[in-house]
Amino acid sequence: MTVVEFDPPERFVLGTVGPAGQRTFFLQASDGTRRVQIALEKLHAQVLAERIGELLDQVAGREATIAAAAAAADNAPLDTPISEDFRVSALALSWDDDRHVVVIEAHDHDPDEIDELDVTQERSTLRVWLPPAQARAFARRCETVVRAGRPPCPFCGGPVDEGGHICPRANGYKR
Repeated sequence: MTVVEFDPPERFVLGTVGPAGQRTFFLQASDGTRRVQIALEKLHAQVLAERIGELLDQVAGREATIAAAAAAADNAPLDTPISEDFRVSALALSWDDDRHVVVIEAHDHDPDEIDELDVTQERSTLRVWLPPAQARAFARRCETVVRAGRPPCPFCGGPVDEGGHICPRANGYKR
């Protein structure tokens, strides 16, 4: 099993490659000598941003982290070249109470379903420790990147392409 750790990373960002509707989402973690790039689903990014916000509101205080997040914001594009080290299957989020940091883990497998006898399959995990301000800035960037895609249908919430979409709530009428 390969575990890559960044404690803390110099840079931890979400970005996309491709046009709206065909975007691939990537998390990039890097320090001075290494960079890990993992692909994930849009839903993973959206839920991660929501959960980080909820976690920080509970443990770190909303006002303090929001003010500090503005200073920690990273709005630069993804570093290139972009290549997929692995694809996320499961994410984990926790708070380290001793160090007062957010811990994010991304796995290419379900950690609860690892068969100890199956050592032939290589597993990968990315573990990142973020101070509250950097975590809040990361969550805000995730929200911005997720919203930058196709707009949602006001009736069903599904993505609307340039030519509209077949809306199930409008009995298939293409808007």
